[in-house]
Amino acid sequence: MLRETTIKCGKVRGLPAADPRITVFKGIPFAAPPVGKLRWRLPQPAEPWKGTLHAFEFPPLAMQERPGLDRENLYSREWHVDPDLPMSEDCLYLNVWTPSKTGDEKFPVMVWYFGGGLNGGYPGEMEFDGERLARRGIVVVTINYRLNVFGFLAHPELTRANRKDGGITNFGLYDQRYSLIWVRENIAAFGGDPENITIFGQSGGGRSVLFQMVCPLNDTSLIKKGISMSGSGITVGFIKYQTLSEAERSGEQFFRYLGVKSLEEAREISAEELEEASLRQEENHWGAVVDGIFLPDQPSQLLAQGKYLPVPLMAGFTSADLGDFFRDADTPQAFESQARKFLGPKADRFLELCEFSQGDFQRTRALAAINHQRLCVELLGIRSAEKKLPFYFYCFGPEIPGWDNPGAFHSSDLWFAFETLAKCWRPFTGKHYDLARQMCNYWANFARSGDPNGKDADGSEMPLWTPYTRSSPRWMNFMDTSRMETEESSEAVRFLLENIII
Repeated sequence: MLRETTIKCGKVRGLPAADPRITVFKGIPFAAPPVGKLRWRLPQPAEPWKGTLHAFEFPPLAMQERPGLDRENLYSREWHVDPDLPMSEDCLYLNVWTPSKTGDEKFPVMVWYFGGGLNGGYPGEMEFDGERLARRGIVVVTINYRLNVFGFLAHPELTRANRKDGGITNFGLYDQRYSLIWVRENIAAFGGDPENITIFGQSGGGRSVLFQMVCPLNDTSLIKKGISMSGSGITVGFIKYQTLSEAERSGEQFFRYLGVKSLEEAREISAEELEEASLRQEENHWGAVVDGIFLPDQPSQLLAQGKYLPVPLMAGFTSADLGDFFRDADTPQAFESQARKFLGPKADRFLELCEFSQGDFQRTRALAAINHQRLCVELLGIRSAEKKLPFYFYCFGPEIPGWDNPGAFHSSDLWFAFETLAKCWRPFTGKHYDLARQMCNYWANFARSGDPNGKDADGSEMPLWTPYTRSSPRWMNFMDTSRMETEESSEAVRFLLENIII
């Protein structure tokens, strides 16, 4: 087995995974530490090392609100089980799982972006174990990237200072992209094929996949396929990301809050103090910025206009995901106000189509959320068909066991796509393991060829998954078993397509 290999920066040694046929390399630096004068700059090359780097431990978490402290929180129960994990501003590391024996193979490569709304999360979460995908002949790479104020601050002084580098904000997204460049240059040493890279991610990571696909700096030499899990909400204009001028004003406000007058002073503040200050200033929610470079326009506009990489795409959501349009609409009044904000005088017809009722508001909201998700799917399906590209859509909604009766909650599909159910506390049974095996198969097959179909472990054909198109709106329904579904667009979806889509 390939336990040691040589990459551009030097020799690196990994360890056997739980399955000794797989080797895992943890904590390989793909860029220089983004500290000191490199804080709020584009990622820079990692320094070569002497001797052999023992890649035996996951890297520190990027700076964030410490996960796992609230033991009543669903996600703390689910996977943030250790609130004492190391955290550092020096966080630009990645991990590799490989089935390689010689280093000469050309296995497909999957690069994972974790979720957390670009404000939290880390690649060492236990559900992101790449071993099961690697057993299917995939080289899996999970990467870290800068979050919150460290990854997405904008400020006029930063814009002036960084203009010559080409990157003035969105540093976390540049980290993601830089990791792809590292993969292209180094993954052959792990038996991976640098010409067959699939990016995949969930929630904030799923949106990151779409951000990378609309970024004009990227091309198909870096990205061959994309999988966006629960990230489709950016495909319509209900989410508006800050423009550069808006984000710069937020940055100026934050500097005043810090009591600093210059970028140099802000770089002297400790990472811990900076993180605490960013959490106290609640009006700032750090995220992607329409900066005119990485994101030349609102992502929804770019996707609606078909301005994204011409590569096969897979996307889907869990049955408990809510459309972003209605995320904060937790009362009938807020729901109606949100609809009128985006639709103006046409809101009356939309509310009618959603069967808007104050007396049965939860049903109204659920219908609207489904319509919103279907709208995202319709748009991607339409644009992909125009580009003659396959677009595979899924919905995940099996019974999820446990005393908390959570339903198919946002992120619950992670256990299944990575086939890591055995690490979960929930009393999963045979049907869950069967579903996870099939989902992991589909993901690996898609990474291999752009087509998720193939045989199951026993040699039988899995249910055929056909691309979603407007003329054939079919998707894979991952319930207690996998099956294809067909449903014509609702009148509400057709209404939104006619009145919202650019």
